Amino acid sequence: MDARIEAVLADYDARMRREAERFGSPTPGEPPPRRDDLLLAVGPQTGRLMNELIKGSGARTIVELGTSYGYSGIWLAEAARATGGRVISFDVAAEKQAYAREALKKAGLDGFVEHLTGDATALLEGFEGPIDFVLLDIWKDLYLPCLELFFPKLAPGAIVVADNMLRPAEARPDALAYRRAVRAKPGISSVLLPIGSGLEISRLAGPQDEGL
Repeated sequence: MDARIEAVLADYDARMRREAERFGSPTPGEPPPRRDDLLLAVGPQTGRLMNELIKGSGARTIVELGTSYGYSGIWLAEAARATGGRVISFDVAAEKQAYAREALKKAGLDGFVEHLTGDATALLEGFEGPIDFVLLDIWKDLYLPCLELFFPKLAPGAIVVADNMLRPAEARPDALAYRRAVRAKPGISSVLLPIGSGLEISRLAGPQDEGL
């Protein structure tokens, strides 16, 4: 990571600390912040893991389902720069994507990300593959519909990372339904890792798997 990227990630980390303090100890007389307004980022461990998975696999078409404020996008874009690829990031909130674009510009990575604004399922229907890497980090009740839409568009050897498989607790029913569904897909190998908020990492078999 170069200095510009590290500086942007440090800004994100500082914001997360401020918001965690405010959310945990709200000012008397003021309403607590809405959860959807907070920077609920995957964190550095997950960011580094995804970055290495993309670089190691040589993924070039990288789909991010859930731009939010752009933290994950920094890690994905840095990897896309290394592989000669591109990140296509979906989100329904245009204001969050605007924040993400500013962060990417500061990091010198804005040329590696395209933002699509709208409902993820509607956008996926018209999206052409093949897709080499997917980050699934949107409203949890959309995980299954999105899986059904992007799975037929995965390239051989594609990797899918789904966040929030263990936390928050209220998301566990949707997370469990997703894990069962993705593991039932033909050609998929999948594992649950206790990293960050819990990651289900799935890979579609490719030509290199023949004979194994």
